[in-house]
Amino acid sequence: MKITLLWITTLVIGFASCNPGKTSFRIQNNLTDPPVKYAISRLASLDGRGLFIFKDSNPDWTIITQKDNLLGDEAYTVHSSGKDITITGGDAVGVMYGLLYVKTQLEAGKMEIEDIEESPRFSFRALKFNLPWDSYRNGEALQLHEETCRDTVFWHAFLDMMAENRFNKLTLWNLHPFNYLVKTEKYPEACGFSDEEMAQWESFWTALFRMAKERGIETYLINWNIFVSPEFAEAHHVAEYCIKGDYFVEQGDTSEIIKDYTRESVKAVIDKYPDLSGLGITLGEGMGGMTAGEREKWLLDSYVAGMRMASRKVKFIHRVPLSAGKGSGGSTDVSVEKMTRETLDSLSCVDGPINIELKFNWSHPYSSTKLEKVHGGKLTDAYWNPSPQNYKLAWMIRNEDFFVLRWGQPEFIREHISQNGHEYVNGYYVGSECYIPAKDYITALPNTSYRYAFDRQWMYYQQWGRLLYNPATEDEVFANAFESRFPEKGKSLFEAQKKVSRVPLIIGSWWNATWDYTLYSEGMLSLMGNDKMKLLSLDQMSKKQPLEPDYLSIPEFLAGEAGSGKITPLVLADSIDSFCKAAIGETESIHTENNNDLLYEVSDIQTWAYLGMYFSHKLRAAVAYQQYQDSGEKTALEESVKWLEMATGHWDSVVKITTPVYQPMPLQHYERNNGEYFHWSAVAAEVEEELDWLKSKLMIH
Repeated sequence: MKITLLWITTLVIGFASCNPGKTSFRIQNNLTDPPVKYAISRLASLDGRGLFIFKDSNPDWTIITQKDNLLGDEAYTVHSSGKDITITGGDAVGVMYGLLYVKTQLEAGKMEIEDIEESPRFSFRALKFNLPWDSYRNGEALQLHEETCRDTVFWHAFLDMMAENRFNKLTLWNLHPFNYLVKTEKYPEACGFSDEEMAQWESFWTALFRMAKERGIETYLINWNIFVSPEFAEAHHVAEYCIKGDYFVEQGDTSEIIKDYTRESVKAVIDKYPDLSGLGITLGEGMGGMTAGEREKWLLDSYVAGMRMASRKVKFIHRVPLSAGKGSGGSTDVSVEKMTRETLDSLSCVDGPINIELKFNWSHPYSSTKLEKVHGGKLTDAYWNPSPQNYKLAWMIRNEDFFVLRWGQPEFIREHISQNGHEYVNGYYVGSECYIPAKDYITALPNTSYRYAFDRQWMYYQQWGRLLYNPATEDEVFANAFESRFPEKGKSLFEAQKKVSRVPLIIGSWWNATWDYTLYSEGMLSLMGNDKMKLLSLDQMSKKQPLEPDYLSIPEFLAGEAGSGKITPLVLADSIDSFCKAAIGETESIHTENNNDLLYEVSDIQTWAYLGMYFSHKLRAAVAYQQYQDSGEKTALEESVKWLEMATGHWDSVVKITTPVYQPMPLQHYERNNGEYFHWSAVAAEVEEELDWLKSKLMIH
């Protein structure tokens, strides 16, 4: 009873009495909503860190919590008057955000809490998280996370990060989640776990969904379609590809028993887990032999039918686009878009508006902020003209381009939102297909504060979450976050990171990649044909048509189109050199002794800078090489060799910086390279070979 009263009366928090000159606080709260209770517990945790103690009288400030639904969902205000600081939320989540804002201010050492008023720009601010069991892709880089992802301690930390950064949707992806969640009455043979093992799984999922809900985070399970558990396939002699692990099967088994099993599984999961917010469907894999109409009918007869059988409505995510005819692709087609829209408009078994997901610039949105393509090609306006009533669209921002080096570029995120946050868009997904931010298998040095992989990319998540909530969030917020971690160095680190984080964006904008393995920016790697990941080649670079429409290709530039108003390759190279050198200048005087967290921040910034200069010098070399190809002039070839030699020197600098701090590591892209491990030193031989190849041409000439 005492614990209960703590939440519904007054919780008092103040600075330790041994620091009588500092400001003291207490919280006056009568709200019992779980997100409010959670945020108060986060404030109370400061006491355990020696920053505060509970104080029962005469505080300097009283923090008062209240709700006012006129503010709107997830909105809040913080206002000071006299000795009172009033936090008003449009709902419980808004109050939570207000309390967490105060927590951040106090952690930063603020003696007074600054007034603020914020409301969410997007209602759908999601993280994409691929589960390592029954995963869409397989490899050591994914499967090594299984133990970590079964640990609720990990999820406690991950969900705390989400709440602090104002992400409000957690989407969990794998091929077939259902046998890990339920043992259905009709098909118990589909679950291969013992009763004891199943009880452990159920306890895990229950805790995960509950913890998310307590933090104002909705949870979604999203699967690929015509897949079943191996146990079910064996018992009923169906879907043999699920026994063999052939996850890229062209045509899945659409037999009636699989439809029925899917219906029963969907119903059972919804009924079993009341804190689960929604489900999602991925049409494409295993449907290559079906027309778009047949795919939609399968969805309605199985998945949607199971939702209608359940005891409650849930929210729903539908991935688009789909191909128009039979075939394995996900190509775009206006007839398919219209058909899909008609289906979405007809669904009445879901809670709230449906969310449709489209991959921005395919699997490499860390490139141009202009929508040049989605998965499958160009997109028409069929999904939003006329404006939809039953669904909203959210962009998938897939990161398959950098997993090791830290990244933070708020200008890119703000511009992205400004250009693509149309009235029919309710948000974004941020995440990866080939990377799971769970176990930290990347950090090589001891004595860091990183518990998990997502901790390493703390600024990446902070910028995306805070800016999706409020794009007007100023750079000062992020600079102060750096400063809190690294006093007297943080603002320089922030400015330097912001500069060099443009490097992968420029590479992605130039390379014009499609699916996952066609580009890995931080390794300067691309898939050669359908074979292996190789160094981005000079010859390819000289012929590429950039994704970014404002970039002039090398053939266009040499054809005399420099007056078109577009950015020429040489101007782009000069720009990269300029900001990369500036970033090195901002970090070279920072001493990192006895602080490995700081060492990693500085090392990553400098690595990006030298990678940028490698790319810029190689771009100049590609211009000269194409001139040589066009004219046969030896002077052009000599110029190309000169620039490529300088680029090779920058790669040597990358290797020198990264070797002490990063060991060779598994990389999903390298699964095609017979399981080779990635490190920049492992690519160095290709860098040298390309230079030797170019020099050999000069010798022949």
